[in-house]
Amino acid sequence: MRIADLLDQLRTLGAGPAHQQRVLRHWAQAASLDRGAHAPEHFYPKALLEALPGLRAALAGLARLHTSHPGDDGSARLLVALHDGQMVESVLLPVGAKGGGVCVSTQVGCAVGCRFCMTGQGGLVRQLGSAEIVAQVVLARQQRPALRHGVRRVVFMGMGEPAHNLDEVLDAIELLGTAGNIGHKELVFSTVGDARVFERLLGPQAGRVKPALALSLHTTKPALRAELLPRAPALTPAELVALGETYAQATGYPIQFQWTLLEGVNDGDDELEGIARLLAGKRAMMNLIPFNSVEGTGYRRPSWERAAEMARWLNRRGVLTRLRRSAGQDVDAGCGQLRARAERPARGQAGSARRVIGIAPAA
Repeated sequence: MRIADLLDQLRTLGAGPAHQQRVLRHWAQAASLDRGAHAPEHFYPKALLEALPGLRAALAGLARLHTSHPGDDGSARLLVALHDGQMVESVLLPVGAKGGGVCVSTQVGCAVGCRFCMTGQGGLVRQLGSAEIVAQVVLARQQRPALRHGVRRVVFMGMGEPAHNLDEVLDAIELLGTAGNIGHKELVFSTVGDARVFERLLGPQAGRVKPALALSLHTTKPALRAELLPRAPALTPAELVALGETYAQATGYPIQFQWTLLEGVNDGDDELEGIARLLAGKRAMMNLIPFNSVEGTGYRRPSWERAAEMARWLNRRGVLTRLRRSAGQDVDAGCGQLRARAERPARGQAGSARRVIGIAPAA
């Protein structure tokens, strides 16, 4: 379902612009759709009032909690059932000083085929509609009701490549940055890199909401990047950094670069020197993320000590660097793993998912 479909439905029910915005605002902020609907200043058309229960049920069915897998760091991996029975993953991020956050999926599966990613191994199943993307944020707010207004950050870094579903992702960003009450730079569009993203965000079709960007770099070597991300656009690391810097200069937001640490592949001193050369003087922050073990890939994550040493080295060289623990490592729930386990035959599932709570029926 797309946000445009929801708006068409509201207009059919006699909703004017103010009514439409009120429904969108209440939904995106996980508030009651009919709150104040009968008050004189917010009176809804009769057809819309009568349709609210069905509309509420339809929106709730866009993204339902299937299982929740809490981590020791305060995060929780959510396996989310969509209206057609397909499943995606969302992540409730640890609560910080600025409130909570959520990482959402933009596709069922992914076509990029990153060698180290479980999601990419299964290919692309289908696109998510913009309303299905927003529904994951609504679900996150419902899971942490005390933080309903404190879900201040949305990262488009779950299953899927947002650049391959650009219209729907940008429509979701537009709604979340307006009716959803989330700061524009707290909406983080993560991509392996696609020139169309930069053209759209900086061109005449750009919306009111300018998201922050997180660019998947992973290596400074063009040949290795092509090997690790076999179906990503043919941008070299240097070209990707240059595009990011153009966006940073235009928006004032630093670019976040993502680097999945793979032992013996991209954790060497030569890569550190390459990062320092590429990011010197740039409005950039490097996120080093130890690999989340995925069965059958053949990759391993380096020791935490090596990862910490790399972060310290880069910071000393003037590259702002953070070493991050990928949510889900302690519950064997890296990106795509929950969905993959759910799709295995039931007879192979005994004991495979650790620390599972809150099981609900799939939609």
